[in-house]
Amino acid sequence: QVHLVESGGGLVQAGGSLTLSCAASGRTASSYAMGWFRQAPGKEREFVAVISWNGGRTYYADSVKGRFTISRDNAKNTVYLQMNSLKPEDTAVYYCAADKEFTAIMRLYDYWGQGTQVTVSS
Repeated sequence: QVHLVESGGGLVQAGGSLTLSCAASGRTASSYAMGWFRQAPGKEREFVAVISWNGGRTYYADSVKGRFTISRDNAKNTVYLQMNSLKPEDTAVYYCAADKEFTAIMRLYDYWGQGTQVTVSS
């Protein structure tokens, strides 16, 4: 069992930056690949980024590539999403999720956090 708690969301102006954190608890949390997903109002939840269990592999959605960076600190059981050059269309609830496999496929993820709101004003 893995328990995930996101933090770091908030209100930021377009062009600004924000860093989200996802704290994982559970005996084997560091062995999981971790993904970030987001859901904007009236839209389906979508993939943002994923990082392998040891941080050696990352993969991003085209919409955030070059602006967002996913990283992890297994000593702290925490995954981060550094978001730069934010746009109003990045406004969404951001969720972290854990899975044994390195994947961007949302339905395969076993564990989910409650989400944190990110609002980008124009």
